[in-house]
Amino acid sequence: MAKSLRSKWKRKMRAEKRKKNAPKELNRLKNILKVDGDVLMKDVQEIATVVVPKHSQEKMPCEMNGEKDDTKMETDIKRNKKSLLDQHGQYPVWMNQRQRKKLKAKRKKGKGKNKAKAAKGLAW
Repeated sequence: MAKSLRSKWKRKMRAEKRKKNAPKELNRLKNILKVDGDVLMKDVQEIATVVVPKHSQEKMPCEMNGEKDDTKMETDIKRNKKSLLDQHGQYPVWMNQRQRKKLKAKRKKGKGKNKAKAAKGLAW
């Protein structure tokens, strides 16, 4: 269920709140770990996802082993213009179920045109 505008807005606002509170939660978690010295950060990473806040990511460029990484991630999603499906057969996140159902029906209808009817034999 949960497809009303109100619930979508609530989900969006909760996600923004999570982004805003992420640095505070990370600091709180680190402070707790400092108090309890026998817990290792590797153990925590198995339990919780550690996310670095955006403002600190911009300040510190990420370097691995003293060399810069010039490779770019390929984030271009190959999407069919007609059916709006990507290379994995997924619809865009903004599309609702009714629209997906319509497009799927249109695709099924198009497949039926290509098949020729089997010739019926004479009954007598």
